Order: sequence, then structure tokens, then C-alpha cells
Amino acid sequence: MNLKLFFSRQSINSIRRFNGVRTIRNSSTTIKPVPISHTIHTPNTHQSHSPFLNPNYPIPIPFFSRFIHSVQETILNNNSSSSNSQESPEEEDGTMNEFLSRFVWIMRGKLSEVYTDYDKKTIDGMLLIIVGKVVSEMDKGGLEQMLGTAMATPSDDFSEDLWRTVWEVSNEVLKDMEKAAKKERMKTFLQSEEVKEMCKFAGEAGVRGDLLRELRFKWAREKLEETEFYQSLERLKEDEAKESETVSEGAAVNENGSDFVMGEEEKAKVVSLPTRHGKIKYRIYGLDLSDPKWAEVADKIQETGEIIWPQEPKPIYGKCKIVTERILSLGEEDDPSPLLAEWVELLQPSRIDWLTLLDRLREKNTRVYFKIAETVLAEETFQTNIRDYSKLIDAHAKDNRLEDAERILKKMSENGIIPDILTSTVMVHMYSKAGNLDRAKQAFESLKSQGFQPDMKVYNSMIMAYVTANQPKLGNLLVREMETRDIKPTNEIYMALFRSFAQCGDVDGALSISNEMQFAGVQPSLESCALLVEAFGQSGKPDKARNHFDYMIKLGHKPDDRCTASMIAAYEKNNLLDKALNLLLELEKDGFEPGVMTYSVLVDWLAQLQLVEEAEDLLGKIAEQGEAPPLKVHISLCDMYSRAGAEKKALQALGVVEAKKDQLGPQDFERVINGLIKGGFKQDAKRIHGLMEAQGYVASEPVRVALTASQTSNYRRPTMR
Repeated sequence: MNLKLFFSRQSINSIRRFNGVRTIRNSSTTIKPVPISHTIHTPNTHQSHSPFLNPNYPIPIPFFSRFIHSVQETILNNNSSSSNSQESPEEEDGTMNEFLSRFVWIMRGKLSEVYTDYDKKTIDGMLLIIVGKVVSEMDKGGLEQMLGTAMATPSDDFSEDLWRTVWEVSNEVLKDMEKAAKKERMKTFLQSEEVKEMCKFAGEAGVRGDLLRELRFKWAREKLEETEFYQSLERLKEDEAKESETVSEGAAVNENGSDFVMGEEEKAKVVSLPTRHGKIKYRIYGLDLSDPKWAEVADKIQETGEIIWPQEPKPIYGKCKIVTERILSLGEEDDPSPLLAEWVELLQPSRIDWLTLLDRLREKNTRVYFKIAETVLAEETFQTNIRDYSKLIDAHAKDNRLEDAERILKKMSENGIIPDILTSTVMVHMYSKAGNLDRAKQAFESLKSQGFQPDMKVYNSMIMAYVTANQPKLGNLLVREMETRDIKPTNEIYMALFRSFAQCGDVDGALSISNEMQFAGVQPSLESCALLVEAFGQSGKPDKARNHFDYMIKLGHKPDDRCTASMIAAYEKNNLLDKALNLLLELEKDGFEPGVMTYSVLVDWLAQLQLVEEAEDLLGKIAEQGEAPPLKVHISLCDMYSRAGAEKKALQALGVVEAKKDQLGPQDFERVINGLIKGGFKQDAKRIHGLMEAQGYVASEPVRVALTASQTSNYRRPTMR
């Protein structure tokens, strides 16, 4: 659009000669320019302006920046009025003046941008011509009519582009005026008493700063919208009243007319519905909603909504509230069944009511919660599902209540519910933690049979179950399976298998784990080197154990008490006392001081050699370190004193061993039994054998033969020298 096409060269030259007071006439309006009064307008609505959209001209006119301008005041006179009559400012229309002021300000900016070479007087002349035409159109029917018909009836005086610009600027001005009026009304409501009271209350509640300001504007805006709504209702009532008056006037006129006219009007008012054939069809956006499938869709949406949307529990009051409080105050030994039956009869609960009651119980008393939750599983109104069983099993497993968890599993199977993946995962963790390898394997295989690929946690639990059962080889197979699935085992898993191989004396397994750790980027540590020493020592290979011991020192690791004890134990298996003493002397030169573990191995070694006094000296050194001797030392002392015939000391050591019978292994039991048999303590040996069987261990054939022989022979108890 080129605004330079708005005016011809001859028109512009004529405008340049425009000076003094000149009158521009059209069919209905005379515009008299008066001396210009310079005014600064800074309306605050132009920057947020969005012009009216016109379907014929979809691209809006760009926004214009604010600037200081001068307004050519105009006085509008009607041709029909007397030319001698004088106008008074009080009779001017304020709305019209504001509209023209804003209109001139925007049009001046547009003209100044296009006609940069012309002076201010020429621009003022152009504005007078444009304003004259706008005022003439407004005199015909007001602002709204002018804006509504401007595009439909373009002016013969202006070009199409100019008239379109005038129409868009007029729309922009009208919208700005509406915004300004709304802002003034908003100021009134900001100072209303109701808004002030709410702001005062918010301030007392601690609301300050920007939040209080936002709330104040929000409340004022809501009050304004409410007022406008009721005003619109009043206007509707007035319109209906006017229509009713018009109808009554028309009826009065008809009464004065002929009967023939009334008959024709009555016939015209008779309306009948057409006869319908077939079913009614409802179409929305091309969809035939009369199809029966949409009824099924609506039912499914309702069912889904009942699951997704949270339900509210029923209100509890009266006698039901008293019964609820009695349920919450139940003890562990009380029977909850009568109270629950009464509660169900009073409330007729749904699932959400049961869940609310259980949540309150869990917060108050955990033991009673588990008891009632297990009882509620049999209630029909609870609508028990498999997840309720798995939650209870998981809760019992975390607290190491294996019997309770297995009881829930039994009820689950009795009701025909097959454990799903989540329940089987919980069972794997539970049985692995309890050390029940067989049940853990069953749960693990159940997981695989359901198509579930075990994750890191499941693998860790299963490997630890194999480690606890002293079957590290099977655990190592799971590690290989993890590696094939690109699941990297943790360092804790590697070390757990390493310890298990070392304790079993499985050198190949220990070396395999050591190599896997190095391939995984784990550097040899003091503990890993000590475990290799222990593995070779348990397998009866002290020379290779010593090689790894020296390699550990070469790597820069200083031997600790545990590593030294493992090396001494390796020499003990082959009774290489001289090498063990030489090792201790070398380490003492480097500043090593033996600890409890090293002294314990030496006590055990001396006890087997029946060096009672030397073993007792080492016991004194253990006591000097302020620690109690470990169980292995008491087993060695019981064996030593029994063989030596020191009855008092033997029975004293035996009492300590019996108190810790749960920590004894089958080899420990057999060593104590053999020592008691050698010392002539037949009844004590028989009693310890009974404890061994009670722990689930079976004595070896030599021990059973020795027990039978001791009961039949008259073996004399040796006495300590």
C-alpha cells in the first residue's frame, strides 16, 4: 500500500497554499480549523493494540510508536443550523472529541512517515480533508454505523487504499477507547469496599507485595465481570419488555381490523411438525453419534473415569464413628472380627472406605494393621486383587517375617490367584534374604517362565542367595548371564563371590573373579589380594599363597591383620611353624603388630600342638588389646583343655561354645566332639552330638564310630600335668 497515491500532485500543491482559515464543505458538514493547540497524548493502549480483523484485508497495519504531536482542533457545525449561532464548549460531544483526537494522532504519524518532504502545514491540510470525510460519515449514523459500512461503501473522494486505512485506524481508535473506558471502570472497582475488605483480610493472613497486588486486580476484575453480567441481563429484560409492548400494540391494531384478516393471520400461525421417518441421527463434525457403538464408548469412558478419578470415602458419624475409634484402639491380642462385622453393617463400606481405615491403622499401630489387613482380604466389599496380596507379602518380607509372608502366599494360592511378576520378585528378595535357596530358585524360575527378564536387583538377590548357601559357582553363572545381557555387575557382587570362593578354598573360582574384575576395570586392592592369599591357603598351597602375599607388598599394599592371619593359616595347614615365625619376624621389622585375628590363628595352632602354656600366653596378648576372643579361639581351647584333661577349663570353654551353638558349623561340632571323646567326657560329647543334629548337621562316619566306641569302652580320662 502506497500512501503517496492518496492525493494527486495538484491536490498537494493546493494544500501547500492553504493558510489562514479556510472552509471545506461537503454534503452535510463544515469543518473550521482553529489555531493549533500543542498537546502531548500518551495513551497507554496503543502498544498492546490488536486491530480489528477484516476478512477482505487479513494483514493488519503495523503498530506505530508513540510520539509527541499537535492536534488541529476542529469544530463541527451542521449546515442546517444557523451560521450566526455561536457554539459553546459545553455542547461538544466528549466521545466524539476523544475519537477525533486519537484518530488525528495516528493518521498524522502515517502521513508523516510517507510524506517526509512536506512541512507541517501541508500535513495538517491533508488531515483536514480526511477528518472532514470521517465526520460526515459519522453524522450519517454514528461511530458504529460508520465502521460497519465503511468497507462496504468506499468513498468516491478517496482511493480504496486510503479508505481502508481510515477504516482500520477508526477500528483501532474505537478499541482503544473501549479499553480506556474499561480501565476507568476497573479503577472504580479497585476502590470498592468489598475489594478493600478482601485485601485487608489477605494482608492479615500474611499476603504481601506482588501477590497481594495481583489478588486485588483479580478480585476487582471479577467484580467488574459480575456487574457487566447483571447489566446485560437487565438489557435483555428491557429488550423483551419492548418486544412484548410491540406485540400488544400489533394485537390491538388487529382487533380493529376485519374478521377476514384475523382469520388469515390465525391460519398463518398454525404450525405443524413434519412426519418423521426412520431413526433420528445426530452428526457432530461428521460423526454419526446415533450409532449404537457410541453408547458402548460412553459406558467405557464412565468405567475408566471411576478408576482414574479419586473417590471420596463415606462420612463417618454417630455410632459408626464410635466403632471406628474402637477398631483403631485394638491391641495385638484382641480379636477384630466382631468390631469389623459391626462396622460393615453400619457403614456398608466400599473399597475406598476400607483403604481409608487401613491407612489410619498403619499410622497408629503397625501390628494391628497387618492383622486386620489380612482379615480384610476375605471381605467381598474390599474387592481384593493380586496387588493387595503382594503389598502385604512385601511388607512382611521387609520386616523379616517369613512365616507371615508364607501364610499370605498360601491364602493367595487357595483363592486361585497365581503370583504375578511383581509378587515373584518380592519372593526372590524375601527368600534370598532369609537364606532359603530352594524357594528363591523356584521364585526365580517362575519369573523367567512368565517372560520377565530379571533386572539388577533380582540378579543381586539371587547371587547373594548362592553365596549364603556356599555355592559361589552357581552365582558366578548368573554373573556371566548378566554380562551377556549387557548388565554390569556391581563391585559388591564381585567381592561377595570372591569371599565365598576364598572361604571354600576354590582357587580357580577366586582367580576367575579376579580376572573378571580386572577386565571390568577394577584395580587389585588390599582386600582382593588378601582373598587370593586366603584361597590358596585354604586349598593347602602355602607357597602360592606366599607369592601372592609378596606381590601384594610389591603393589604397595601394607599387609593388615586379616591378610597376615590368612598367610599364617596357610602355613598352619602344612604345619610350617618355622616359616610362619620367620614371616612374623620380617613383618615386625617393618613395623607390623599382630592383631586379634593373627593371635587367634596362632592360639589354634598351638592348641593343636598341645602347647598349653604358650597358647595361654597368646590369650593374654589378646586380652591386652581389649577385645574378647573370637568363637574360633574358644573351640580351640575346648579341644586343647579336653585333650589335656583340664576338666574345669574344658567345661568353661565348652559352656561358651554351647551358648553360641547357632554360629557353629559341622566341622566345629566334630572338633569339639573329638576333643571331648579324647578327654573322656563321654556324656558331654553325646550332648554336643545331639545339638549338632538339632542344627540339621549329620556327623561324619569317623565321629559316629568314635562316639559308639566311647560309650562301650572304659576309657580313662587323662589328667593335666
